[in-house]
Amino acid sequence: MLCKANFDARISTLFEFMSNIAENRRARFDYDILEKMEAGILLTGQEVKSVKKGSINLKGAYITFHNDKALLTNAHISKYPEAGPLPTYDPTHSRPLLLHKREISYLRGKSQEKGLTIIPLSVYTKNHLVKVEIGVGRGRKTHDKREVIKKRDQIREMRKMK
Repeated sequence: MLCKANFDARISTLFEFMSNIAENRRARFDYDILEKMEAGILLTGQEVKSVKKGSINLKGAYITFHNDKALLTNAHISKYPEAGPLPTYDPTHSRPLLLHKREISYLRGKSQEKGLTIIPLSVYTKNHLVKVEIGVGRGRKTHDKREVIKKRDQIREMRKMK
């Protein structure tokens, strides 16, 4: 017979452990997100430690495609201070995303459609692996952004009244 403690321990291992590290809030404001997808990211050891510490910035980052590879471009990962001297380290170099070939071809097709962009939305850990949530977005016009601000303010006021 299983005791409750063992049962709870087994159930907790079945669920994935996830923690959010960084979020691209500007992307959610500037774009209507049509689809989301999860991708792994290829990092060096010191970059993984730096990302898990929270030293990543997705502002201005986007996804590009070169030679059947998807690359995270312009994401800033700070140098890990305990890594020692790294004279040739570039914090914004392009990093390969780990996706299946059919996912890459699908995203490449979406990026070639008029008005659609592939952007990183957030970086998080999942079972001790660093993952990137990427989205297919359509750019918003200025008046659409004003409507979003207005709706957000209305929701905030409704919460205050409760």
